[in-house]
Amino acid sequence: MKKIIKIIANYLPQYHEIPENNKWWGKGFTDWIAVKNATPLYEGHRQPRIPYNDFYYDLSEVKNIKWQADLAKKNGIYGFGIYHYWFSSDMQLLQKPAELILNNKDIDINFMFIWDNFSWKRTWSKLANGASYAPEFDDKNEEDKNGDGILAELKYGEQSEWKIHFEYLLQFFKDNRYIKIDNKPVFSFYQARNNFPVIEKMVDYWDSLARKAGFNGIMCLSKDILYPVKLERRMKYSPFQMTTPFLFLKYKLKSKMCLKKGTPGIWEYDEVWKDIIKEAKMSSKDTYLCGFVDYDDSPRRGKRARIVKGGNPQKFEYYMRELVNISLKQNKEFIFLMAWNEWGEGSYLEPDTEYKYGYLEAIKKITGEIDD
Repeated sequence: MKKIIKIIANYLPQYHEIPENNKWWGKGFTDWIAVKNATPLYEGHRQPRIPYNDFYYDLSEVKNIKWQADLAKKNGIYGFGIYHYWFSSDMQLLQKPAELILNNKDIDINFMFIWDNFSWKRTWSKLANGASYAPEFDDKNEEDKNGDGILAELKYGEQSEWKIHFEYLLQFFKDNRYIKIDNKPVFSFYQARNNFPVIEKMVDYWDSLARKAGFNGIMCLSKDILYPVKLERRMKYSPFQMTTPFLFLKYKLKSKMCLKKGTPGIWEYDEVWKDIIKEAKMSSKDTYLCGFVDYDDSPRRGKRARIVKGGNPQKFEYYMRELVNISLKQNKEFIFLMAWNEWGEGSYLEPDTEYKYGYLEAIKKITGEIDD
């Protein structure tokens, strides 16, 4: 009898035109613009990355999401961890792909939400707890540099707003494809450190609403290790967010030093994966492990980038198999993977012109060879 490992690949829903992207970064902006415009920063730098057969898909079209789901399932991916951008009861962004999955039951893929609960801001904004989505393109927008630089501000609100948010999520939770543990819908907070006292109250309230809706509660995850209360389990995030003190400082200090010098931070693929494996062996029982395909966010960040060099499908297969085996030995049902389609961060399983289906074939081999 084969053991089962369920690989959840993080999924970016950004590849469709929305009015806000047009306003903030120019007409027709999606990550594909950043990907196409990427340039090498040093000799041998593999940029731009090009999708196989130049397939720059549009995620407002159901056929393209179905293509992704079919490709994922065929190659051993259990589900998508879809990034969720809910800023307030009055502002949500990039929700269309998830809604298309919900409304098209023939899209055969399991899924869950990972709430990226940060504000979006320009690089020059002084707003705390905000993230700059595409700094390389911020520099090309001079017209609003005199403003506060806030693009979309996260506002948790009060219980009435939390209820609106939950009721939106509930339609997804009720779907048979939505990932659950012990009849609890799985929902992850990407930024649990962003006002955790409010998140804690929200989770309590959502748990009560989930029970009223017929579930056994809600299973909330977090990638932040400092906030275990109310968030029953953790999901690690790769490649740079190490949690043991030495490794945390190793990556944090190098990133800061490179940013200060105005040069990209460059790591070796083998080194990063070995650190991930080292941490995985020491992980607690409530922590789901996470691997990564590759990483290079220079399309979005230019010289501010973090780059992992030296990766290929063969190395990925070797390390990912080791991570999966560790997860199985620790009796963990799920493992997360960065990522299905983070093209702007150079982390994607989808086929490209360099390795074609190589990374997907690696996953298919790994998931097909797991035995008791």
